[in-house]
Amino acid sequence: MPDIRPAVGSGALVLNASYEPLCVVSVRRAAILVISAKAVCVAHGEGVLHSARDALPIPSVVRLTRFVRVPYRTHVGLSRRAIFARDGWRCAYCRGPAETIDHVFPRSRGGRHAWDNVVAACARCNHTKGAKTPAELGWRLHASPTVPKGTAWRVLGHRTPDPRWADWLDLREPETEAAA
Repeated sequence: MPDIRPAVGSGALVLNASYEPLCVVSVRRAAILVISAKAVCVAHGEGVLHSARDALPIPSVVRLTRFVRVPYRTHVGLSRRAIFARDGWRCAYCRGPAETIDHVFPRSRGGRHAWDNVVAACARCNHTKGAKTPAELGWRLHASPTVPKGTAWRVLGHRTPDPRWADWLDLREPETEAAA
């Protein structure tokens, strides 16, 4: 068995037998899938895994040899990091660097903690806004907050994709980034 010590944060994209993206696994797990003939390497990463007798290029993308039926989650989990990733780490009000999250319709007034009511905000805008709505201040959102969509969000969540995965994931900029 190869000595597998990948760089921190590395992983491999797993494709179904039909080339549909399924998930991201550790390089160790991907190598085990390839060695056990449960998957084939479609794209190599940087480096080589060595054992006493063999050398295996580090897998970046692997494809399962048998089709697996997987029930998908219908929603993307709401987290602070995912909100920042969706909004590009920019304030929804002034487009400056965001360091807080804000509820567009304040929770103190019955606003929900949901994708369509939460945005990334800079501390200054968040403090100034307080328990008011943007309309009460004469502000406008640069983009409407929405639930993230697409294969990349379903498979990766808020993780940064490896550029070698672009052929299998839809990595276009989200529509919410366009100026409203």
